Amino acid sequence: MVDDVGFELQLDRPQCLALLRTATLGRVIFTHRAMPAVRPVRFAVVGDAVVFAVPSESALYAGAHDAVVAFEADEFEAGLGGGWYVSLLGRATESAAVDVAEIACSCPARAGLRFLRIPAETITGHRIACHTQ
Repeated sequence: MVDDVGFELQLDRPQCLALLRTATLGRVIFTHRAMPAVRPVRFAVVGDAVVFAVPSESALYAGAHDAVVAFEADEFEAGLGGGWYVSLLGRATESAAVDVAEIACSCPARAGLRFLRIPAETITGHRIACHTQ
C-alpha cells in the first residue's frame, strides 16, 4: 500500500511480536482525567503480552490498570527513511511474578513499582520504506 508516508508492508502477528522483542521503549496510550494520555515505558514481551513497571501512585497506573489501553513501539532509521511500527490493544492487568522476571529493573524505587501486562488482543504492524528510495 502506498500512502503519504511511503511504502508500507503489513506485518502478521508473529512478525509484530518479534519486532516488539527487539525494542525496549514503547508508549502506553490510556485515559487520564477523561482525556487521552501517552507515557513512554521500558517494557519486555512475555509470551504474547507487553509487561512494564509503573509506580503504583502514578496517573499511568490509575488510568491503565484494568482498562483497555493501546501500546505502540517503533524504530526508524533516519538516514535510510525506513523502519517499522507495531500497535496493540488489550486490557492492562496486574502481572504475575513469573512475568516480571524477564524485566530487568535496577531502579532504586522498585519497591513502589507495580507491573502491568497488556495482552496483544489486537496487534498490527507495518514496515515502512521511503517512497524516494
